[in-house]
Amino acid sequence: MDQVIPASCHPLVADVAWLAVDERTQVGRVRRVVTALADQLGFSATRAAEVGIAVTEIGSNLHKHAKEGVVLVRSVRESVTEVAVEVVAIDSGPGIGDLALARQDGQSTSGTLGVGLGAVIRLSNACSMSSQPGRGTVQVARFHRQGAARPAPHSDVAAGLTRAIRDELVCGDAYAVCRAPGRLTLMMCDGSGHGHLAAVASAAAVRVFHERPDLPPEELVRRFHAALRGTRGGAVAVAAIDLETRAVRFAGLGNIAAAVLSPGRKQGMISVPGVAGHQARTIRSFDYAVPDNGVVVLHSDGLTERWDVKQCGDVAAEPPVLVAATLLREAGVRKDDACVLVGRPG
Repeated sequence: MDQVIPASCHPLVADVAWLAVDERTQVGRVRRVVTALADQLGFSATRAAEVGIAVTEIGSNLHKHAKEGVVLVRSVRESVTEVAVEVVAIDSGPGIGDLALARQDGQSTSGTLGVGLGAVIRLSNACSMSSQPGRGTVQVARFHRQGAARPAPHSDVAAGLTRAIRDELVCGDAYAVCRAPGRLTLMMCDGSGHGHLAAVASAAAVRVFHERPDLPPEELVRRFHAALRGTRGGAVAVAAIDLETRAVRFAGLGNIAAAVLSPGRKQGMISVPGVAGHQARTIRSFDYAVPDNGVVVLHSDGLTERWDVKQCGDVAAEPPVLVAATLLREAGVRKDDACVLVGRPG
């Protein structure tokens, strides 16, 4: 029988493909992958063509202006009936000094007409961008099956990204999010190793979380430990944020890194040693305060822990998806599966 996912555990996101954009020909590949996904999700031919136009502009901008440009293509199920195509473009280029000006038609740094970014904004249902001069730019555009008269910034209270180690088809890291009245809960599992068997372990943890996301973090970690026996096991973590008191209760087993971020401050959260499914001498939780302008971040060891909050962009104002993508660009330097998850209370 199929697992019934509570409505509060939406959105459900599937990262379909990471595509490099180093050459002009790769722009076409990105367009083909995106339009094929739109077709699979039931987009009309007209809407799929609109998405293709917008994505071509995103890819062309990466090719013309960026350094180490990549595009993540993914599907987003926002509710039982509403699905979307989302495109995340990340680069390490020169950045954009004036984002407000860049969004206006007619602005260009390469002698072109400068209508690309405006077209992406008009054709998408949600579009957000972050840029740090000298470090790079992140752009995220979401496309529903029906266009929007007034595209809006991303409004998700939490967002995550996964990226498989090179040459693997699946990522062994996974995450999930559940929003309930007064509570936002984040979970992550880094399956031991990488590839299919690591993904099996992570998927088992996600299933357990979906069954009872309301349980205290330490109890969920105990259930992960039991469920992962017979698998490769993995590192697991749960952060439950009380939206009224702005306190987060965190329980981690293994090397999932976690922190509360606010402008100019990074407070790490404690995980205990062990491997879910194999070794867990002690499982306990710890409580932390989340400032009014703060976010909670979890990431696997595919990201180095040696990063500073200043590298994450404007954590007080930017949507979680931009913070997550920027952190992946800055800290995702290890040769391993990578996963990062950001939640914003309120």
